[in-house]
Amino acid sequence: MGGLFSELAKQLAERWLSLLVLPGALYLAVAGAAHTLGHAHPFAVGLLVEHITAVASVDGAGAQIALLLATLAGAAVVGAIAQAVGSGIERVVLAADWHDWPTPVRRLAQWAVRRRQRRWEAAARVYLERRTEAARQRGQGEHPDPAPRSDAWRRMTRISAERPGRPTALGDRIHAVATRLDRDLRVDLALVWPYLWLTLPETTRTEITAARQNVTRATVLGAWSVLYLSLTVWWWPAALAALVLAIVAGVRLRSATDTYALLLEAATRLHLGDLTRSLGLDPGGPVTAEVADQTMQLLSPGRRADPRCGTAG
Repeated sequence: MGGLFSELAKQLAERWLSLLVLPGALYLAVAGAAHTLGHAHPFAVGLLVEHITAVASVDGAGAQIALLLATLAGAAVVGAIAQAVGSGIERVVLAADWHDWPTPVRRLAQWAVRRRQRRWEAAARVYLERRTEAARQRGQGEHPDPAPRSDAWRRMTRISAERPGRPTALGDRIHAVATRLDRDLRVDLALVWPYLWLTLPETTRTEITAARQNVTRATVLGAWSVLYLSLTVWWWPAALAALVLAIVAGVRLRSATDTYALLLEAATRLHLGDLTRSLGLDPGGPVTAEVADQTMQLLSPGRRADPRCGTAG
């Protein structure tokens, strides 16, 4: 047992060091350089070296230890602030609970949703027109050019893979998964996921957890870009660091969200049968909409049967 606690403490210390202290220490170093150099001499390396030498020449081992501890504490505090700001960014970007946001912000989010829906519907009409025209040409023995249809498809899916339901593109990436599962299998992803999670194989859960952590890391990286942007009050080159971090965070966040959404849908489709069997239902093959609706009723007794499934209400 002692070895277990020792290993756990080691892992926690490593995570504390890598996630909070090291990024926070780098930020404090840049902040110190920004405060020392200022806008007047943004690249005066000699002035910075003199300042570092003066700080490092503090007399007494006790004073140096106190300076080191203060730096570590400050780095941890800044890292915790970045984590908190990252959580806020994640909540805004994914917008899973935008219906519960404060009224002024919720109205703005609702306006964004409606705007995205109008854009998607217009793009969807163009795509359907191109697809219908291509089908007509094939029916006449012609060979239609696929480029216009493919271009219309890309324009539609660039907005959202399904009809938008959230104010952000990344939020709609996950919302599209819930939409498809509801349309194809009558599955409420928010309801079924906690139960499904307990039936997933360990390897699958590990993959999904890693993907979800990548989303969080990307939003925290975005939070660091905000913190570095605040240093432009003293030192304008900090804006360059903030810009680079923001771009990298955006790229990582899009990739991580796509991967996470893909794994959510794949895990649900592949392992929903395991959950139905655990609940005493035998799908007798692939899970149908009728079996999925029975599963939803078992998980939520107050839920009425979906009339589209042909089951009793």
